[in-house]
Amino acid sequence: MTDPVPSLRHTIADDLRTQITTGHLGAGVRLPSESQLAAHYKVSTPTLRTALALLHAEGLIEKIHGKGNYVRRPFSRLTYASGILTPARPSLRVTVRTTQLRARGALTSLLKVPSRTPLTEFLCIGYEGESPHSLVRIYVPRDLVTAEPPWCRQRPAQVRDKVTARLATTEEASTLRVTPARAVLAITRVSTDTVGRVIEAAHLVLLGDRADALFTTYHTTEEGVAEE
Repeated sequence: MTDPVPSLRHTIADDLRTQITTGHLGAGVRLPSESQLAAHYKVSTPTLRTALALLHAEGLIEKIHGKGNYVRRPFSRLTYASGILTPARPSLRVTVRTTQLRARGALTSLLKVPSRTPLTEFLCIGYEGESPHSLVRIYVPRDLVTAEPPWCRQRPAQVRDKVTARLATTEEASTLRVTPARAVLAITRVSTDTVGRVIEAAHLVLLGDRADALFTTYHTTEEGVAEE
C-alpha cells in the first residue's frame, strides 16, 4: 500500500515549518507577503492561506493586522497560582483598558448584584515582546474601585477559582492572535469579603499549551496549626 500524496498545503506548511524550526526563519521575522509566497510555491493565494493556517494553528506564526505574518517568538511558560501569573519578567508587559459599565446578564449572577449595578471593568492583555499571551477581564463594584492595582480597596476573605479547558472564542482568538480551534485555560476567579459580598470577579484566558494552574491545599492539624 502506497502512502497518500501530500496535499499542496501540507507540502508548503512542511517547508515553512522546517525553515522555522531550523532557524532559517528566525523568531520575529516577517514572512514574505501572501502573494509573494503564492508565487514562490506556484499555488493560488487561497491554497497558500490554508498552508499558513496550519502553522498558525500550531502557534509557529501569527498574523498581525495590517502588518502581515510573523514567526512567533517562543513564549515563556506561565503559571497561574493564587491569582498571580508568573514569571514576572521585564520582557512581559501588560496593557490595561478601563471601562465603566452596569451589571447585566451573566455579570449580575457572577457578582451577585442587582441588574444595572455600577461596575468598573479592567481589560488586561499580557504581552511577551509584541505577542499577546494572556487576557484578563476584572470586574469591581464601582464603590470599591481604587486608582491603582489591585483596583479593589477591600482585601478578600475568600477566593474561589474555577478552571475550565475549552476552545477559544472568536473574540479571544482574535485578541491572542490564535485560531478559534486553539485550546485555552479559562479561569473564573471570584473574591468575597467576610459577609459574603463579591468584591471582585475576574475572567482569565491563557493559552492552553503554555500555561499551568497551580493549587496548594493547607490541612489543619488537631492543634489547629496549618500544615502544607
